[in-house]
Amino acid sequence: MKIKILTLFPKMYDGFLNESIIKRAIDKNICEIEIIDFRKYSKDKSHHVDDTPCGGGAGMVLKCDILDDAINDNKSDKTYKILVTPQGRVFNQSIANSLKEKEEIMLVCGHYEGFDERIRMFVDDEISIGDYVLTGGEIPSMVIADSVIRLIDNAINKESASDDSFSNGLLEYPQYTRPISYKGMDVPEVLLNGNHKLIREYRLKESLRKTYERRPDLLKDRKLAKEEGKLLKEIMEEIK
Repeated sequence: MKIKILTLFPKMYDGFLNESIIKRAIDKNICEIEIIDFRKYSKDKSHHVDDTPCGGGAGMVLKCDILDDAINDNKSDKTYKILVTPQGRVFNQSIANSLKEKEEIMLVCGHYEGFDERIRMFVDDEISIGDYVLTGGEIPSMVIADSVIRLIDNAINKESASDDSFSNGLLEYPQYTRPISYKGMDVPEVLLNGNHKLIREYRLKESLRKTYERRPDLLKDRKLAKEEGKLLKEIMEEIK
């Protein structure tokens, strides 16, 4: 997979590209990330990329001609172009999984007061990472890229990804490691007895419990399997 990021602040990506799983994925040629400073597409000597909003108002607005040139100059027939904006659809694991299947994605980062509305005509999708506003699209672009890259084969252990929160529509079950007992808190006995059937059932039940207690919205439209329905009923009785 190739990921291209259009930004005004390329140095913000130095740590992102050179640490941890992202660096290993790049080194193993699992993915390629290209950071493109779209300021070089400015059309004046002062390298302006924005202008005052038509009709008045606070802040500065990114110019449509500059971003159009930057997108066109860096896209291919296979590029899936995404505008990173608080007005986009809210990013989730399902979207990450769909983006993983793309051969090339381009993330266009905004800054200042926003985009010229016509820029929306040059992209295929608009994505937000949540209902809040940041100073620019750089951090959200890293969030999106990170969540997609870790899903690519061999980027991380396949089993680790399959057990993640939201991978099956539920929050992940609780995890423990040594010491077995710490400050009066013990690892559940079921995880120590080697009975894989009981461990699987425990983890499913605790995954359902966490989801029911913290994100009941995820269960609202979920078609529960027979075992899930039984375990959820037990959980609701225990909570009463």
